[in-house]
Amino acid sequence: MTLTVMLAQLSKGMLVTVEIFVVTLLFSLPLGLLVCFGRMAKSKFIRGIVSAYISIMRGTPLMLQLMVVYFGPYFIFGIRISMSYSLIAVFIAFVINYAAYFAEIYRGGIESMSVGQYEAAKILGYSKGQTFFRIIFPQVFKRILPSITNEVITLVKDTSLAFVVAVAEMFTIAKQIASAQTTMMPFVIAGIFYYIFNLIVAVVMEKAEKKMNYYR
Repeated sequence: MTLTVMLAQLSKGMLVTVEIFVVTLLFSLPLGLLVCFGRMAKSKFIRGIVSAYISIMRGTPLMLQLMVVYFGPYFIFGIRISMSYSLIAVFIAFVINYAAYFAEIYRGGIESMSVGQYEAAKILGYSKGQTFFRIIFPQVFKRILPSITNEVITLVKDTSLAFVVAVAEMFTIAKQIASAQTTMMPFVIAGIFYYIFNLIVAVVMEKAEKKMNYYR
């Protein structure tokens, strides 16, 4: 197999990897904020449920969660699953997993804000929603950006776990080619791809941090 043919096959997996990455970020970031609100709710019942969810998501392997989401509908509810469901299962598992991590990052940032800002906003006539989204959240996002960056970089590497439910992302295809052709070249190409992908993420996030660093 020539290098060109190998790259052509791997490129299909690269697209799936990028798709998993984009969909996970697109849904887990806002979901994480909602989960954070639940974690900080006044109701003990809501806090308890959300805390249990976060504990389970952070305390069990993502690989196991993928398997539960994929096989759960059949073994629990008797619903027959098709191969087309595998990618959807990956999206669901990744989103609910990363939402839990982002929720705790959000919570740490929100709780680090001084109470005085809320009081000042109240005096100025801001509602709670306006205070949070116009005053608090922009500052929170600035503070938690380094932590978000770490999770995003981890997400790039975690996309390789999609092989558990037979999703042909790049690492899965690399393994198939390496096994069939008895060569390490697919793994080398995959490693370069992950490194470049993470390098792009790191550079973009670093520029975002500098842009939001108003006082320097």
